Amino acid sequence: MNLVGKILNNRYEILKQIGSGGMATVYKAKCQLLNRYVAIKVLRDEFTTDAEFIKRFNSEAQSAASLTHPNIVGIYDVGNEDNLYYIVMELIKGKTLKEIITTDGILPWKWSVNVAIQIASALEFAHKNNVVHRDIKPHNIIITEEGVAKVTDFGIARAISNSTITSFGSTMGSVHYFSPEHAKGGYTNAKSDIYSLGVVLYEMLTGKVPFEADTPVSIALKHMQEDAIEVKKLNPTVPASLNDIIKKAMQKDPNLRYDSAEEILEDLKETLKNPEGTFVKMNEKTDMDKTQRVNIIAPENNETKKENRSDPDEEKKGFFKRHKVLGIILGIIIVIAIFFGAIFGAYTIFSKKENQVQIPNLVGMTIDAATTVVNDAKLKIQESDERYDPTIPEGQIIEQDPGYQDNFSVIEGSTINVVVSKGQQMTTVPNVVGMIKDDAYKALQNANLNYTETDENSDTVQKDYVIKQDTDPDTEIPAGTAIVIHVSTGVQQVTVPDLSGKTEADAKKAISSANLKYKATLITNDPSKPNGVVVSQNISAGSTVDKNTEITITVNQFNAVQSANLIVDVATLTDYTAKTDADGNPVAAPQVTVKALVDGTAAATGVFAQDTSTAKLSITSNNSVATITIVIDLSGNEISRTSYASQTISGNINLP
Repeated sequence: MNLVGKILNNRYEILKQIGSGGMATVYKAKCQLLNRYVAIKVLRDEFTTDAEFIKRFNSEAQSAASLTHPNIVGIYDVGNEDNLYYIVMELIKGKTLKEIITTDGILPWKWSVNVAIQIASALEFAHKNNVVHRDIKPHNIIITEEGVAKVTDFGIARAISNSTITSFGSTMGSVHYFSPEHAKGGYTNAKSDIYSLGVVLYEMLTGKVPFEADTPVSIALKHMQEDAIEVKKLNPTVPASLNDIIKKAMQKDPNLRYDSAEEILEDLKETLKNPEGTFVKMNEKTDMDKTQRVNIIAPENNETKKENRSDPDEEKKGFFKRHKVLGIILGIIIVIAIFFGAIFGAYTIFSKKENQVQIPNLVGMTIDAATTVVNDAKLKIQESDERYDPTIPEGQIIEQDPGYQDNFSVIEGSTINVVVSKGQQMTTVPNVVGMIKDDAYKALQNANLNYTETDENSDTVQKDYVIKQDTDPDTEIPAGTAIVIHVSTGVQQVTVPDLSGKTEADAKKAISSANLKYKATLITNDPSKPNGVVVSQNISAGSTVDKNTEITITVNQFNAVQSANLIVDVATLTDYTAKTDADGNPVAAPQVTVKALVDGTAAATGVFAQDTSTAKLSITSNNSVATITIVIDLSGNEISRTSYASQTISGNINLP
C-alpha cells in the first residue's frame, strides 16, 4: 500500500517511505500542527486483524511513549485511521547499528563500549519505569550523525511477542539475540534485555552473532544449550574486563547475569578506566542449583513385611466390628466437624475479603498527596529510597512496592514502600580540550557524563589529543548527557597530483586543490620535450605527504626557429626613377645587392634590378618578433639603409 501523499489524522502528511521491516513500514512525514518532520511507523496488515494484539499494542505503545531519555527514540503519538495503526516517532538522521556492523565489520572496542553504555543507560531508565524492551538487537539501535545511540521500538516487541508471534518463522532476525528463557517461550524480564545487550556487544566486537544455524529453532536451541566462543578468542584486541562483562551478561541462568542494567552500566564505564582489571564479579550458583544427595533406605523383602507388619485396614475393620456404637458416634462427630469447618472457612474468607483494599497508583504523586491517598485507603506508606530521575520532578514518587495493578488488593494496614525522585541530577562539564583522549574519557565519566568521539585532522594538535568539545566547559547539564569531543588524527595526509604536461598556471591550481603549497618554478631548455609546460616536479605524483607540503615545478621554455618571406620594394627604398637614352629608349635599371639583417644579424642577401618592387628574401629567427633592417648596395656603395622594428616573423612581410 502506497501511503505517500496521504494525511493521517488531518495532521501528518506522508512524504516518502524511508524503511521497511517485518512488522511495519516507516515513512518520513511532516506534522502540520507543529511544523516539524517526524517518522511514522505503520503496522502491516497482518498485525491489524488481531483484536487482542491491537489492544495490547495500544497499551504498550502508550507505555513506551512515557519514556523520555536521550538514548531512547521519542514516541510522540499513537493512533489509527481506516484500519491503519501507526506510531509517530522522533525522526533520527543516522544509520542502524546493524548497517554499521555490516559495512565496517569488527568495530573498535572503545567505540563499542561507548555505544553499549548508552544502550544500558536507556535500558536502566526503561526498567525503572517498568518497561522491558524484549527485542534488543542492532536493528533497533540507531546511531545518529553525532554518534549518539538511540534505542527504538520500546514496548512494541512485547505486544508482538505476546499476541501475534506463534512460530520462530516470523522472528528470524530477532532469534539471534533472544535470551534462553525467551527462546524457550518462558517468562522474560529486565535480565532478558541484559542478555540481548551482551549479544549486541558480542557482534560489535567480532562482526558476527554468537550462534548461527539454518533454522530459527536450531539457533534458539543453541542459546539454551551451547556456550558461545569467548569474544577474546575471536578478537584478541578486546580487553579482559570487557570479555568478562559479555560472559556475565550472556549467562544462560538469569540468576547468574547482572542483576540490573545499572550494574552492567557501572562495569562498562569501569572497563574504559581499567581495561585489564578483574572487577567483574561472576555470580555463583545458589545451593538450590547444586545437586543434592538423598539417602536411600533399602527395601525390605516381602516375607519380612508379612512377619513384622500387620495390615492396618484389617485391624480397623476388626475394631469397628467389635464396637459398632462407637463407630456410629464417630461418624456423627466427623459430619458435624466438616459442617462447622465449612462455615468457619467461609467466614474467614469473607471476613478477609472485607478487610482487603485496592492498591492505589502512587507514581507521580508527592509524598504528602500519596500519604493522604494511602491513609484514606487504610494503608501505610514508607519512603524506602531516594533516586535521581531525569523525567520525574523532585519530591514525586518514582516507583512503589507493591506496584499498582488492576484488581490487586492487599489487607488493610499493609505498608507500601515508595522511592522518591531527587529530580534531574545535574553536573558540570569539565574542560577536556588538550587532554589525551583516555584522560578526557575518565574526566567525563567522573562527571557522570557520556561521550561521543569524532575524529578530526589537525595541523597543530598532536594525534589522540582533544581538539575541541561541543559543549562549553563549566556548563551545567543533566547527568548522562553525551558530550561530543573532537580527537585529533594528526596532520591530514594528501596525495600529490600529476602535474606533467600542465601549464604553469594550471599546475599552481592543481597544487592548491590538493591542499598543497606552491613553492617555486624552475626553467629548463629542452627542445626534445614539449615547450611551455611542466616537465618535472620535486615530489613524485601519487606520493602521500602532509597537508601544505611545498611543491616545486620545472617548466620547459625555449625559442623555436621562426621563418618568414621579406617582400622588399627596392625602387621605393632607393627612390629609383626610370631613365631613357638619347633616342628615348628605356635604359635598364642597374643591379643592386639587397641585404636583410634580423636584430642586427645578417639573415639573407639577394641581387635585384633597382626598379624591382617585389624583391623576395627568406629569413629565419629564434625570436617570434624582431627588428628587420634592409641595406641596399650599388657597386659596393650603400645607397639605402632602412630599419623596421617589432616585425612578427611569420608568413610574408611587405617592406616598406
